[in-house]
Amino acid sequence: MAGMQGKTVFVTGASRGIGRAIALRCARDGANIVITAKTATPHPKLPGTIHEVADEVEAASGNALAIQLDVRDEAAIAAAVQQAAAHFGGIDILVNNASAIQMTGTLETPARRFDLMFGVNVRGTFLCSQACIPFLAKAGNPHILNLAPPLNMKSKWFQEHVAYTMAKYGMSMCTLGMAEEFRAQGIAVNSLWPRTTIATAAIAVNFPEAILKASRKPDIMADAAYAIFTRDSRAATGNFYIDETVLREEGITDFDGYAVTPGVPPYVDLFLD
Repeated sequence: MAGMQGKTVFVTGASRGIGRAIALRCARDGANIVITAKTATPHPKLPGTIHEVADEVEAASGNALAIQLDVRDEAAIAAAVQQAAAHFGGIDILVNNASAIQMTGTLETPARRFDLMFGVNVRGTFLCSQACIPFLAKAGNPHILNLAPPLNMKSKWFQEHVAYTMAKYGMSMCTLGMAEEFRAQGIAVNSLWPRTTIATAAIAVNFPEAILKASRKPDIMADAAYAIFTRDSRAATGNFYIDETVLREEGITDFDGYAVTPGVPPYVDLFLD
């Protein structure tokens, strides 16, 4: 398939981390990027706002539309998708990247954090997909990409953070179900997950510093996502892709450039054996 020139990509959680990296990778091809996230003004502890990323997208040869969006707000999702489609003349790709994490056990997970993870991860992914699908159905090579893991049903991935695992697997189930539901319409629905931990704010907050140093940069996920978007949506759907595997299929064998600390063996991510 051709590159991303003129394609419209709607990205949730795009103010930092993997969402930002995917936005910038597509922007380098001249794509239209809809940058959505809650952070419209600088956060006291976290880098990046939708407006800062919009400036970066424009500087990278893309066209940007920044929309403040809480993916728990059904009306706001519908309005953002309508605004994006009107502004750019349609939507070609949806990236469900927005996610909430709290890696605590059953007794240590308050109801509000449980609700946050399910509201953002599962409900947000479902509703953003639901709102975009009528526009994706009109696109030439439509893709939905969920930043979600393979459905690895071993108890070890549940026992220490059952609520978080259920919420991420809820996103994965959206991939499993919607890929078949919309296969005949040619809408690809896939998941992408990193082989290693990725140096994001979530890793910095929830893992020891040694793991952050043994992580890879978000660019590896962006390059893998780009490769998926340029594949034929009718042929590449229903997959639980791993970033490194996707890039190996593209002929990339040297991953040292993605390392936060070159020479340090990368730390394998959750949900992968």
